[in-house]
Amino acid sequence: MCGIVGFIQKDSVATGWEHVLRAMADQIAHRGPDSNGTWFDAEAGIGLAHQRLAIIDLSPQGHQPMLSASGRYVTVFNGEIYNYQKLKSELSKLGHQFKGQSDTEVILAAIEQWNINEAVSRFVGMFAIAIWDIQTRKLYLVRDRLGEKPLYYGMIGSAFAFGSELKALKPHPAWSGGIDPEAVSLYMKHGYIPAPFSIYQGIKKLMPGTILSVDYTRPEASVTEHTYWSINDAVYQGQIDPLSGTETDMIAGLESLLLSSVKQQMVSDVPLGAFLSGGIDSSTVVAMMQSLSSKPIQTFSIGFEYEGYNEAEYARKIAEYLGTTHTELFVTADDALSVIPELPFIYDEPFADSSQIPSYLLSRLTRQHVTVSLSGDGGDELFCGYTRYFMVNNVWKKLSILPGFIRHFVANIILKTPVYRLDALFQWLNPLFNKYSQPGTVGDKLKKSAYLINAESADQFYSRYTTNNVDVDGLVILENHELQTGDSSKDNIWLSSSSSVSKMMYRDTIQYLPDDILVKVDRATMANSLESRIPLLDHRVVEYAWKLPLSVKYRNGQGKWILRQVLNKYVPEEYFNRPKMGFGVPMDSWLSGPLKDWGEALLDENVLRQQGYLNTEVIRRKWTEHSQGTRNWRSQLWRVLVFQAWINKQ
Repeated sequence: MCGIVGFIQKDSVATGWEHVLRAMADQIAHRGPDSNGTWFDAEAGIGLAHQRLAIIDLSPQGHQPMLSASGRYVTVFNGEIYNYQKLKSELSKLGHQFKGQSDTEVILAAIEQWNINEAVSRFVGMFAIAIWDIQTRKLYLVRDRLGEKPLYYGMIGSAFAFGSELKALKPHPAWSGGIDPEAVSLYMKHGYIPAPFSIYQGIKKLMPGTILSVDYTRPEASVTEHTYWSINDAVYQGQIDPLSGTETDMIAGLESLLLSSVKQQMVSDVPLGAFLSGGIDSSTVVAMMQSLSSKPIQTFSIGFEYEGYNEAEYARKIAEYLGTTHTELFVTADDALSVIPELPFIYDEPFADSSQIPSYLLSRLTRQHVTVSLSGDGGDELFCGYTRYFMVNNVWKKLSILPGFIRHFVANIILKTPVYRLDALFQWLNPLFNKYSQPGTVGDKLKKSAYLINAESADQFYSRYTTNNVDVDGLVILENHELQTGDSSKDNIWLSSSSSVSKMMYRDTIQYLPDDILVKVDRATMANSLESRIPLLDHRVVEYAWKLPLSVKYRNGQGKWILRQVLNKYVPEEYFNRPKMGFGVPMDSWLSGPLKDWGEALLDENVLRQQGYLNTEVIRRKWTEHSQGTRNWRSQLWRVLVFQAWINKQ
């Protein structure tokens, strides 16, 4: 795991640009503290820099930037190619010779042998790669299939620049850093900024499964994109060509793929361990790791003192059964709160998934013992793990029985009725709401429900359920259209005929997974110079998962049925058969308690008005209501506070 950065300077390049390149790389030194390097061609105006976290081949033979054997290509690379040994063997038979043992050298040999598109299609791994073709003077940027590794790019003045994190672009002398108001609106809706947007105007995130090429030999820079792997295509193929055979065959097929993925991702020249929450996904990964290891693997978990936020005891039982060397840390509220001032630097742009806090603390604990850690992320999206899928599906089935005009009529009455009247009239519904939703007043929940039942389809219902659309028009000054996901005709074909649950899983896989979950994991781990690997997101596992019928993912009121069957081969069911828990913090009570002074300072009315992005009156009213305990606005306020904390650091 490393950090990469670079630029092509269109104008004539004078002395001093290498100093700029070094300053850009220094901003992401945490991603690779073991060594660094730069490569610069003044005539071509191209510079590449690398920060190395040495994982495979710790010798200088793995140093980057690295030139290919022929001298035609130079690359900087962030990530791991898990099948590099197989590719190396194949390339050796074709006449290629290797100086070291790194996967970077294999990347370059593969490109020389097969060209960039074909080579990348053969890679199994997580990666963000920059390749400069010295012969054609073209730059190529490549991102892995699911978006595990980040890569930002865009024009800075006359320069085309790229980097693993946004902060790496800022030392360029032409950097302006203008905030994109539309990105602010998207952030307030989702709690993160969906790709290809970034918080800055003119800077984009490279989409997963994409190769971007930059040709500066023309009078105007030519930037083109090519998709070498698409989740749309993987899902479509899974729907039109599902697996046949028995459930026993399907379970065995999944187990075989997962074992292969875990085995490949356990290859490391530095100490390796795993995150263990005690849930289905991480327990499956850890169980397989231990079955493949001749000695106890190292596992890590953290616990909180708050009821409902502590999974440590479940992780401990799994670890004891499997015989891992387990380390756990119970953190206090002060431990968690101490992370908050660091969030703007860690995440670079506003990011308001509050589980980022325990993720960072877990990564910090883990890095004290190992350099690489495997995790179980991706299981919920692939194997139907989120309870919201079935809640939304069941509710929509009942709602859709009612004619649309009746639902719209009822919704409009509720939306126009003041909250205090709804509270007085429907207080008797409070126990029901508290059972199925987060804390808050009956009136607020009825307003949210009205917004949901006004939806035209199950798809729109789910989109509204998982975003802050009901309040975003009041929080931000600029309104924006809903972000469209999925852009191919074949995507629309399968969507129109698929179950609503499959559609929800698909939506989360193409947006929530890469733009929230994987961003959280990457920044939390790399801020601690820890490499995280995710076996469930091997693209072969993803393709297999989408070929499975929904009936083997959801059964008897539970998701992940098939994953449970795999895990049950290694761990008795009583160790993991429990309700799903989140990995979060009690943000609602923190905002009205220990974070109250911090929040008050950030929500200065004059500052909010001067910035011009957010609606001062609405935000101040919500802050007062939450502080007094009359309303619960934790989700909206956390997004606002994270944004204000970030913008104050600019």
